[in-house]
Amino acid sequence: MADNIDKIAKSLQESVLKGYSRRLKDELFGPRNIGKIENPNSHVSITGVCGDTIEMTLTVNKGKISDIKFTTDGCGATIACMSYVSRIAKGRSIEEAVQIKPDDVDDYFQGLPEESKHCANLSVSALKAALNMYENKEQKVNFPSVKRKKKDTDAETAIF
Repeated sequence: MADNIDKIAKSLQESVLKGYSRRLKDELFGPRNIGKIENPNSHVSITGVCGDTIEMTLTVNKGKISDIKFTTDGCGATIACMSYVSRIAKGRSIEEAVQIKPDDVDDYFQGLPEESKHCANLSVSALKAALNMYENKEQKVNFPSVKRKKKDTDAETAIF
């Protein structure tokens, strides 16, 4: 009986992950940078058109992202995209990190399934919102592509 359950589970998993590249599966099943940073330089929460929410914290030291963490209630593609975005942003300067684009994420995953392409945009938007908040705190600079609204918490919330 256990063998049948394992076969059914494997079959369901394969059907759910159909169209996902090996890279996307690797990020999904081994996501990096999950969690929250104590006393971050920036803390944002954004919700995508699909309803997925990403909460991101980051720390900047000497102009570079020294730590970055996220939590999400999103789907597997959102987890994978955010894991990848956080990995490539960590260690980069702010100027380098704001150059990350959704197409970079899509390219890395060798093409996201059509129904998951918005996850790359949401992940990059979360990064840019966090950097925007940091810049606003530190230098009063605003990246014009990020729309924000204040909540009652110390986090900034944006809807994309």
